[in-house]
Amino acid sequence: MSQQIPFLDLASQQAEIADEVLPIWREQFLSAGFIGGRHVAAFEEEYAAYIGVEHVIGVSNGTDALELAFRAVGVSAGDEVVMPANTFIATAEAVSRIGAVPVFVDVDPQHLLIDPDAVEAAITPRTRAIAPVHLYGQTAPVERILPIAQAHGIDVVEDAAQSQGASSTAGRAGALGRVAGTSFYPGKNLGAAGDAGAVMTNDAAVAEVIRNLAAHGSSVKYVHDRIGMNARLDAVQAPVLSAKLRRLDGWNAARRAAAARYTELLSEIDGVQTPIVREGNEDVWHLFVVQVDDREQVMAKMADRGVGVAIHYPTPVHLTDAYSFLGGARGQFPVAEAAADRILSLPMFPHLTAQQQGTVADALRFAVSGR
Repeated sequence: MSQQIPFLDLASQQAEIADEVLPIWREQFLSAGFIGGRHVAAFEEEYAAYIGVEHVIGVSNGTDALELAFRAVGVSAGDEVVMPANTFIATAEAVSRIGAVPVFVDVDPQHLLIDPDAVEAAITPRTRAIAPVHLYGQTAPVERILPIAQAHGIDVVEDAAQSQGASSTAGRAGALGRVAGTSFYPGKNLGAAGDAGAVMTNDAAVAEVIRNLAAHGSSVKYVHDRIGMNARLDAVQAPVLSAKLRRLDGWNAARRAAAARYTELLSEIDGVQTPIVREGNEDVWHLFVVQVDDREQVMAKMADRGVGVAIHYPTPVHLTDAYSFLGGARGQFPVAEAAADRILSLPMFPHLTAQQQGTVADALRFAVSGR
């Protein structure tokens, strides 16, 4: 059966901003203003004000953003960075590309967010940073992790790639640690028209290092202070991000309404575990992730009914082939592993309708119960 309800609808978002963005793109093409410029500077200022930080540096993608953040706080070859096992591999890749070592820990069973007790147990003399991941749209317990980091003299580097607009009692995601990296991959709550990312910080010295590193280690043309990388934000992405940022609160509110609707629709379906919001969090529902048994069969039945679903993520990072050299084994992080076998992401996007959600709920009910 052809897909009736997509997992993600980006076309509706693009259509909403097209009249605003296309004239700017035309001006950029005619002027050949592709690197830097006023639109990049404007977006950086707008996003800094939105998050509540002093500095935002637009960069090429979320992975580069994290690498730059780690490098700027001094993570180097041989250092260790503590992070959750159930994250996208980019969190670990950003550490490995420096020559440092990702140290995985388990997550709490209610929210699937990094477990602060596991973090503390994983710290060694080689630990240089902790990387809490704001997973699925809600903020990790950074307020519990910061005292641990401070006691050991290490930094907190947030992975805020799934949390644009999310907050906790401690503040907005991306403004809680010393520095944070985020992704503006098209499917994010705030998505570009291609790859893009940003680094956020209140530390002026860190911001200066990040800008330098992202431009080949250069602050003055052909003067190179350090070995950097080419990680600048494309100018054509900036007006897209600015236009979507102006709509982000409304789109996130629509996601919250959709999440509440899903919770109500699914509450009476035996065999479906719905997500729980951590106390004090304002979730922006980047993903709506349920847990079911016999997931592959459930997915197949939902596909037969034209409903798009996904898995975020099917394999904890310590069990991937890429990180087999670290000696990870099944049973090492039981909460993350058990969840990885059961999690299922349902369609979630700002333009999702109540009628579409009803169809998703009916398909899921049939898939888990046969009726």
